[in-house]
Amino acid sequence: MICLVERKRLRKKSPSIPSFADKYLKVSYNELFKAIDGFSSSNLLGTESFGSVYRGTLDPSGTIVAVKVSNLQQRGASKSFIAEYEALRGIRHQSLIKILTACSSIDSKGDDFKALLYEFMNNGSLQTWLHPKDAGLFNQLSLIQKLNIAVDVADALDYLHANCQPPVIHCDLKPSNILLDDNMNAVVGDFGLARILSETMSISQHDSHNLMRIKGPIRYIAPEYGAGIQVSTSGDVYSYGILLLEIFTGKRPVDDMFNNGLELREYVHMAFPDRVMKIIDHAINESTTNGINQRAEEECLVSVIRIGLACSERLARDKMSIRDVASEMHAVRNAYFKAGQS
Repeated sequence: MICLVERKRLRKKSPSIPSFADKYLKVSYNELFKAIDGFSSSNLLGTESFGSVYRGTLDPSGTIVAVKVSNLQQRGASKSFIAEYEALRGIRHQSLIKILTACSSIDSKGDDFKALLYEFMNNGSLQTWLHPKDAGLFNQLSLIQKLNIAVDVADALDYLHANCQPPVIHCDLKPSNILLDDNMNAVVGDFGLARILSETMSISQHDSHNLMRIKGPIRYIAPEYGAGIQVSTSGDVYSYGILLLEIFTGKRPVDDMFNNGLELREYVHMAFPDRVMKIIDHAINESTTNGINQRAEEECLVSVIRIGLACSERLARDKMSIRDVASEMHAVRNAYFKAGQS
């Protein structure tokens, strides 16, 4: 589970969430405080957009949780808390993080305390698998695992964009926000910047500043967001495209090699299609699956890179729709599986 926590001094009334306390008051502050050993640094798992994530265990069930503590002194943290709740409370999909329960209480210092509890994913984030902090740590994803993860994320976005009414825009898709369960299935999390789409919604100057500050201008944010353009599903499609290129090349969008105007997308585009295998993650090239010939593998990777490039076009009108993206990713994976069975 993940527990999204928000604490705030009682100097002014905190933003309200309709029926929040009445409907979801199932875990007390004291229980959560004990579960994570008083927010001990030894339990720190990592950081997200507006807080730090801790590992903990709830008594008496022994349920493992992760507690995301929001710093309300940070501008936009309170808005992020409510955005995440509003985005997730009514959606159900196997590739989206699920709210399990919540807490609205007061901590031991008299500060306002709010928490959302989510599933805990034992295999951590995609970030830790793609780019381990410890150079000696061997976290290698096979081509099939990478395909499965890419399909899971595409399905999650397709659900948010096409099956939710109104559509939900994630706005913060990146490897650290993609979690992996025991079976290496991917789940999209951290909806702190999510927006529920309306006809009049646009990225305000403040929201644009938050997006740029969190991810930087050359990472996963759609170029149009930096100009204050209206929030749209194409922004998530762009982020997905960059994510695909990162997953299959093994290179971060902010690697040192990307400077003087060279970005990950341009680097990949220059190699497409004839030299794709030269830029693919070396771990894939070194671990060809038994029964699948090299030609089938190359066709699969060229198709994935083509989709990544099509998603990350600079102009919104030139990008693929997420429905087409999900459909094509399923087709690519199915073709790869079929080649392995022949």
